[in-house]
Amino acid sequence: MRIENTNRTSNVGRSGSAGRTGSGVDFVPAGADAPARAAGTAPVAATAGIDAILALQAVGGPLEGKKKAVRRGQSLLDTLDEIKADLLVGRVSLDRLDQLSGMLGEMRERSLPGLDAVLDEIDLRVRVELAKFGRFPPG
Repeated sequence: MRIENTNRTSNVGRSGSAGRTGSGVDFVPAGADAPARAAGTAPVAATAGIDAILALQAVGGPLEGKKKAVRRGQSLLDTLDEIKADLLVGRVSLDRLDQLSGMLGEMRERSLPGLDAVLDEIDLRVRVELAKFGRFPPG
């Protein structure tokens, strides 16, 4: 690139265009007769595509719901095993009963009708055990 005009910038502090002259080209790239035009801006539709991709990633895959249900079911069964062991010893932990009651409330939202009947029976048993300790969870 080559700079054609070597004038000093002594007019830096002046305002307005009264002191400017229109003669001469200040900067021209070497090998080009006319200044190149600036490229246009990118279309807005390209960013809409990125938003759609991010939204799809947030939804998750088709197996995501099944994996979550399996994890919740395993957690419920583990808690039931711990309560069963507590019952065999003769002492049931109130914390485990409260935890199980909360888990049952979450699971019933997205379960199958046949599974709801089993969860209702478990919930009734948990409420009976909590009532033995004088605790009555809202239901």
